[in-house]
Amino acid sequence: MNGLQGTMIAVLLSLVSAAGYALAAVAQSRLASSSDGGRGALRALLARGQWWWAVGLNAAGALAHVVALHYGPLTLVQPLGALTLVAALPLGAYYARRRVTRAEWRGALWTLAGLVGLISVTGPATPGDALSLREAVVVAAVTALLIAALASGGRRHGGPGSRTQGGATRGRGTGRGLREGRGPGRGRGLGHATASGIASGVGSALTQTLTAALARELPGGPTAWWQTTLIAVLISAFAVGGLLLSQTAYRGGLAAPLAVVNLSNPAAAAIIGVALLGETFRAGVWGWLVAAAASMVAARGVVLLTTGAGALPVPPAPSPVVASGQPLPSPRRDEAAATPAPTPAPVAG
Repeated sequence: MNGLQGTMIAVLLSLVSAAGYALAAVAQSRLASSSDGGRGALRALLARGQWWWAVGLNAAGALAHVVALHYGPLTLVQPLGALTLVAALPLGAYYARRRVTRAEWRGALWTLAGLVGLISVTGPATPGDALSLREAVVVAAVTALLIAALASGGRRHGGPGSRTQGGATRGRGTGRGLREGRGPGRGRGLGHATASGIASGVGSALTQTLTAALARELPGGPTAWWQTTLIAVLISAFAVGGLLLSQTAYRGGLAAPLAVVNLSNPAAAAIIGVALLGETFRAGVWGWLVAAAASMVAARGVVLLTTGAGALPVPPAPSPVVASGQPLPSPRRDEAAATPAPTPAPVAG
């Protein structure tokens, strides 16, 4: 197989991976819009066939991405994976029976440009570079605390009495926030999306450590069986946690949480690489400047996606009824009955 054939296979598999991730995100978003998020929500979710369909799509997308990396370079496969957001927008709008707004398209393009710019200056790890066992445990513990803080912050802002459905927040909040879908559910969704992306990025770094441990190339020498098992358990925990966090994030909509997940994932992996593995951005100082500019471009895209997402109209509140089943009189009628009739002026003589 020549280089051109390998590149074509890598591109095709990357597109399949992006489509799989996009379909999974849409399926998770539809599940989130039909869930009240109360007690027993996880049990009900696991009993839904649509949930396992989304899990299978995520697994297929990940498998296609890994195989694509075997045939093509990272600089080609990773940017194509960012097409997940572009594919998810029309799919989500189709199932919601609405059109993609111009603000959503602009936000998707801004986010895509920032994500591609960030990936383009992120160099792959040197073969054999991996976290030591001690570093892996410390990173896992710090990440768990960070995820817990993000999740608890989302509950505090969202509140147990609020419910988000298709970008429209119901329950607590003001009238304008309800109509425009900018209530507390937005902040909760983005917080959970950030936690989901961080969990996935750390899971990728731990997977690299597990691969080095199995090949007996881990820094510090070979590991015992229980140490390798511990790393595998941590990877499984972050993978499942990231999936459940993304499911919760989609209660605040689809586009903005998906964009945040796609951004926080490589950002977390890049931070680990720079801080612990001695990696750096390509092109030296210029690479750092490009990474900073790309981050600001992507942040602009997320803001556009957050404020430009279509929201469902809030139905009018039903008329209150008394115990007899008859509707209460309107306030205007009450005021008319309570207002005394004007006293006629006395007639002279």
